[in-house]
Amino acid sequence: MFASASYFAVAIFSPFAGWLTGKFGWPAPFFALGLIGIASAGIWMLVMHEPRKHPRVSPAELERLVAGGAMVDIDSKLERLSRPAVSGKALRMLLGNRMLWCSYIGQYCAIALSYFFITWFPIYLVQARGMNVMQAGLATMLPAIAGFLGGIAGGAISDSLIRHGWSVSWARKTPYIVGMAVGCCIVFSAFTESNTAIVLLMTLAFFGKGAAAGAGTWAIACDTAPREAVGLAGAIFNCIGNIGGIVTPIVFGYIVQATGGYKAGLYFVAAHCVVAALVYLVFMGRIERVKVS
Repeated sequence: MFASASYFAVAIFSPFAGWLTGKFGWPAPFFALGLIGIASAGIWMLVMHEPRKHPRVSPAELERLVAGGAMVDIDSKLERLSRPAVSGKALRMLLGNRMLWCSYIGQYCAIALSYFFITWFPIYLVQARGMNVMQAGLATMLPAIAGFLGGIAGGAISDSLIRHGWSVSWARKTPYIVGMAVGCCIVFSAFTESNTAIVLLMTLAFFGKGAAAGAGTWAIACDTAPREAVGLAGAIFNCIGNIGGIVTPIVFGYIVQATGGYKAGLYFVAAHCVVAALVYLVFMGRIERVKVS
């Protein structure tokens, strides 16, 4: 659900942003996003509570949470003081572990596809496919919704495989590898002149990418982070992943400029799917929680 929410946001806001731009000009979406952010912060402050302080939690529900392993006292002073200090050894472990680096690369590749979608895909539809801004905004809805549904499906399938006796390693890897393999179909967009076919191919690709992210990115980060460095592990995972959000739009732009078209750029994006699937299949090895000893 966490990984899928970003797709849902794109599905909602892309056509809305296209309408705002056409009606009021390009600054309008920025003001709208700012206001939505302020409203979201206010809502968060009103509804987000620690488990023990939640106004609607019952003693029975709280007892079940504790019995199931939930860290309901994670913000208590005693819990904070009992945590081991993050050390240089933990950092070296997080930066020197092959399994973790495979998960970092997987997150990098997944985010690279996401940033192509939210930056260059609408431009591609306008410049290369002749759509107007409103049409491009609407055309991004279907792939974004597919990414949202794929993310939920990937996570649900992964958990179901574990319940049916699969190892955590293959329950996480299998939806990721299959999803990224499906994501490779983005390259076929370079060989069709049909706008409908392109949108459908992107929809299929982002369903696969969503399924991969739902099972094989943050789920793995949760499965592998050492107890004494959960925040640092998540930070490194997210930081390296988001480098893909920096590199991909820039490199894609240079490719378009150098080649005068989008075909090579689509190859570049699809290559991330191939790399990610191979890294998880061949190099990752067993997924297990890292211990700093």
